[in-house]
Amino acid sequence: METQMADSYLASVDVFIPTTEPVPCSSSIQQLSSPEVSRYTKLMAQSASNAGKKLIKIDVTSDSVCPWCFVGKKNLDKAVALSKDQYNFEIKWHPFLLNPSAPKEGINKKDYYRSKFGSRADQMHARMSEVFKGHGLEYDLSGLTGSSLDSHRLILFAGKQGSDKQHTLVEELFNGYFTQGKFIGDRAILGNYLLQLSVELQANSMGVLSQINGMHQLSGGQPAEVFLRAFQVVAN
Repeated sequence: METQMADSYLASVDVFIPTTEPVPCSSSIQQLSSPEVSRYTKLMAQSASNAGKKLIKIDVTSDSVCPWCFVGKKNLDKAVALSKDQYNFEIKWHPFLLNPSAPKEGINKKDYYRSKFGSRADQMHARMSEVFKGHGLEYDLSGLTGSSLDSHRLILFAGKQGSDKQHTLVEELFNGYFTQGKFIGDRAILGNYLLQLSVELQANSMGVLSQINGMHQLSGGQPAEVFLRAFQVVAN
């Protein structure tokens, strides 16, 4: 049932996903210089009437198979939780493909990383395991990896149902892929996420959400403190 649901929905969705070279991870806050950058977080603030709090709009561009994107989300969530009494937040997620040629059918995750990174694969795994452990998570290399295109279609669709649902779905996708060995391209799994979120299926096409210029850019898995400083900057 879940596979049929996902097949019916995903077949109706068009999505343009930029595939330019990703911006290196950095701890600095920069002015946005190009609309075609990956793994970044853009922030802007505007007045809101809710108890006089300003609304901070956050646009995140990431890939569902990027571990540093998951780390960045965890740090962003922490910063938002620490600032919820000061600001209101609206978070939108936008797609990026780290590997546009990734196979749709999926391949063994460990074998793929060894073929791509060679002798560095074990060192990278140890590093990511340490980082994930700092967030109370176990970095799991079991299962398959492959094209994340369908996951991005699902994320964009969930965004039409509301930013909260979209944000929750992104968390589920990250958790499933990085800590539970779930294949990001499995339509049965994607269909199950649809059921969990009670997302209403619609047969409409969607494109990439619009981007807003003049905001701050944060690249990579920034710590929560960097997000907190950025909130203050855009709010003022």
